[in-house]
Amino acid sequence: MSDVKQSKHPQGLFVLFFTEMWERFSYYGMRAIFALYMTKALMMDKAAASNIYGSFTGLVYLTPLIGGYVADRYWGNRRSILVGGLLMALGQLLMFFSASNYQNADMATVFMWLGLTGLIVGNGFFKPNISTLVGQLYPRGDSRLDAAFTLFYMGINLGAFFSPIVCGILGDTGNPADFKWGFMAACVGMIIGVISFEVMKKKYLVTPEGEAVGAIANKKRDAISAKENGEQETKSTMSAGKLGIWAVVLLALIAVFHFVMSQDWIGSSIFSVSIVALGLIITDSSLTKVERERIIVIFVAAFFVIFFWAAFEQAGASLTFFADEQMNRTVNINTSYGIVYLVVTLLAFVLYYVLQSIMNIPREYKFIFGALGVYLLYLVVMGFVKGEQFNLPEIPASTYNSVNAIFIVVLAPLFAEMWGKLGKRGMEPPSPYKQALGLLFLSLGYVVIAIAVKDLGSVKVSMMWLITLYFLHTVGELCLSPIGLSMVNKLAPARFASLLMGTWFLANATANKFAGTLSAFYPEAGKTTSFMGYEMTNLYDFFVLFIVMSGAASIVLFFLSKKLVKMMHGVK
Repeated sequence: MSDVKQSKHPQGLFVLFFTEMWERFSYYGMRAIFALYMTKALMMDKAAASNIYGSFTGLVYLTPLIGGYVADRYWGNRRSILVGGLLMALGQLLMFFSASNYQNADMATVFMWLGLTGLIVGNGFFKPNISTLVGQLYPRGDSRLDAAFTLFYMGINLGAFFSPIVCGILGDTGNPADFKWGFMAACVGMIIGVISFEVMKKKYLVTPEGEAVGAIANKKRDAISAKENGEQETKSTMSAGKLGIWAVVLLALIAVFHFVMSQDWIGSSIFSVSIVALGLIITDSSLTKVERERIIVIFVAAFFVIFFWAAFEQAGASLTFFADEQMNRTVNINTSYGIVYLVVTLLAFVLYYVLQSIMNIPREYKFIFGALGVYLLYLVVMGFVKGEQFNLPEIPASTYNSVNAIFIVVLAPLFAEMWGKLGKRGMEPPSPYKQALGLLFLSLGYVVIAIAVKDLGSVKVSMMWLITLYFLHTVGELCLSPIGLSMVNKLAPARFASLLMGTWFLANATANKFAGTLSAFYPEAGKTTSFMGYEMTNLYDFFVLFIVMSGAASIVLFFLSKKLVKMMHGVK
């Protein structure tokens, strides 16, 4: 590893970047067409589809708590990632079988729920553990960590960028029989990610000292570290009796949410598990005062993240419905395939140039990318020689899910560079302030779209309004999400590293379920909906709800940030 330039990030970061890129390709490609599959192939109404969508995406972020616990105590990060990846590939394959039998509603529904189960459980093992590995590549206190997570986040969104395009073009064609090909593309993407991780992990997923990361359970790693430093091992106090007490509390909360607050069983379970997980961890008597206060900071930040993602995740449901029905998507592109392949090739070369300038790319990947570059050049030549025409009358609604990811890929390196330069000058704002800023930009995005739909009538709006919303949401996301991942890694005690990462994703679970609930209020002609006494009769009313929710959360978090920074005890 001596040939690695210290000014760049370790080669292991690119391995995780590439693996996560394909996993997110799989997830976001499926997500882009999922709601449309339910409404156009299975013929569900929007409210039912939104609730299923919210339950699925909520559970996807609930199971990382289990996966994080298993990794911390038993399997380690590497084995958990392998199991999770294989389960998700199986889930996408079952979604393919569901869409292949869409005309038989009962059979299609059975395959759909089996597929969703595979994706939910698999993501639980995959998601918290690959994020934890990013932090383990760097020594504690390394100033590059925020930038590393921003670059890792770029990998997430690179997959999220081209997956809705690929899966949307293959599946969202207007013919319900084609949805299966979108799901199959998602399956293939997941398999590529698993193979890449397994082949590269031994050589590149190592610490600066050359030790393998994620190969053993974090609890065992913590014990070894304590022994080497002559310290006494810190043991968790999560006894069977204590777990039993919290299990009773969990059942009681589920009953309250379901029978008193009229939540469905999935929503009741997600909300209850989120509360119990926080209580279970924070009452562990092995925690020192400093550790407990740092964990409280994670929990407070996670609470505000709920409001961010509940509004942001409208992208997969209500904003997709909006793009499908209320937006002018006509483009009438008529050109040759040679031009199309040339544009794709130029973008690929620019992307590779950016990546190799900010990260150390292992030579195995360089060989693959070189071969891909040669193949793209071959397509360009053959496209011009054959002269075949490429026609695109309008952009499928599902592909607008790529817009946010495009902005992430473009802006993530700039944000990583910005945080790095501010950090060197001692001017980088602490994580809570960054997250408050993220909520503010989210609110501004909905201000833009609310202006667009006010007094809309029967005229469809320009796609630029939605693109502007996604730009502002992207800026907000880069201020909040990768910073949150980095913060958990910096604040979490090593013995709770993956478990607390899973707990962080509980906020996403709650938010995604809440997002589905809110999306179900999407107004339709002649229909009035109401949320906590606020009546919505049109799209303007609907989007104002998100302006108020995210804007208020931003203000409150900003004023709490000074106290939270103090409780971080020197961690920035």
